Amino acid sequence: MASQISESDLLHKLDIFKIQGKDKRGHKILRITGKSFPARFLSVDVLKEYLDEYIFPRLSKKPFSVLYMHTGVQRTDNFPGISALRSIYDAIPVTVKDNLQSVYFLHPGLQSRLFLATFGRLFFGDGLYGKLRYLSRVDYLWEHIRRNEIEVPDFVYDHDEDMEYRPMMMEYGWDSDDPHPRVYAAPAVAVDSPSASIYSMRCIS
Repeated sequence: MASQISESDLLHKLDIFKIQGKDKRGHKILRITGKSFPARFLSVDVLKEYLDEYIFPRLSKKPFSVLYMHTGVQRTDNFPGISALRSIYDAIPVTVKDNLQSVYFLHPGLQSRLFLATFGRLFFGDGLYGKLRYLSRVDYLWEHIRRNEIEVPDFVYDHDEDMEYRPMMMEYGWDSDDPHPRVYAAPAVAVDSPSASIYSMRCIS
């Protein structure tokens, strides 16, 4: 029991899940900071209990959107794994799923896009997949979310600055969960369309 309490306290301290601000349609925002997620130390059961107690009750009555910041996520450090994500998604109450309007996926890497394009509907269904919006820059976020109502960590802005200096590597070849950067020749991918074609990308290195 003590172990579970400490894990729950850790989630509170890290501020991974925070309901803050509204999007431009007036929907409240659930902000998720992926980099802060302690995947090595946190059990899926504790995470489910935390969400069920502190987050879901605040989202079950009115429409809301999710801002997921993928910036800095590494498979070995702060990514819980696909099976864990599916388990968590299956545990979300129906009333909460029905109220979810949009998922803004900030700084998706190439591997994330490829996985979701290939398996997104299989894992999460057409309902959630159809609400997914890729945002490759923080500036694109303000087209959907009220700028002054939500906190964006400094490391997210720093990632944007890195992309200005290394746009091809950061946007097309480098994935935050891939420690081995690659360079790809590819047309620009629409930031607001999860169904944009990305299979034409070809590795040239």
